[in-house]
Amino acid sequence: MGVAVVTGANRGIGLELVRQLKARGADVVGVCRARSPELEALGVRVESGIDVTEPAAWARLVERLAHDDIDLLIQNAGVLLADSLEDVDPARVRAQFEVNAVAPLFLTRALARHLRAGSKVALITSRMGSIGDNGSGGYYGYRMSKAALNAAGVSLAHDLKPRGIAVIILHPGSVRTAMTRGQGMIAVEESVRGLLQRIDELRIETTGRFLHQNGDVLPW
Repeated sequence: MGVAVVTGANRGIGLELVRQLKARGADVVGVCRARSPELEALGVRVESGIDVTEPAAWARLVERLAHDDIDLLIQNAGVLLADSLEDVDPARVRAQFEVNAVAPLFLTRALARHLRAGSKVALITSRMGSIGDNGSGGYYGYRMSKAALNAAGVSLAHDLKPRGIAVIILHPGSVRTAMTRGQGMIAVEESVRGLLQRIDELRIETTGRFLHQNGDVLPW
């Protein structure tokens, strides 16, 4: 049996994913830049010092997982930097692209050798990356980077399907975490229960879908 790998595991949705996966009996690897007391307390394997935007870190993680098969890879690490048309900043847009879109693609590619038939890849995106669902504007860097992640997810689904590896693109809902400054609509525990249910339901025949954690199909 392989491991479940979760990026951005030291807090928020990532931390709760680790907690609930461990409670299910999974062999979990929490990947993060810096360890947190909350993650350490869970007693899982932690691979820290991994900045997902650095190619050298991708290689380090591949080396650390050299003897592991991966049953589930959850690309959860992300960043939100609010902006508007008046104050949108090129550097902040690029930073969000690096974390939210570029890193999940290249880290998945780097770890693909550890995936096998029956493995699953989950990309934690956002409804804010939906072009068809954008009814309020703003958040340029975040929306653009998550739309790019969605596009990468569909391509990954096509490219990994011949190997029997399924991909799902998931919106966690509006969750009360540090990223949202506690202003979300649902608790992180509820969000993660939904995310894991959608992952459980994922089959190779349904690879590449964009779903809300509650099961709703979302527009691109």
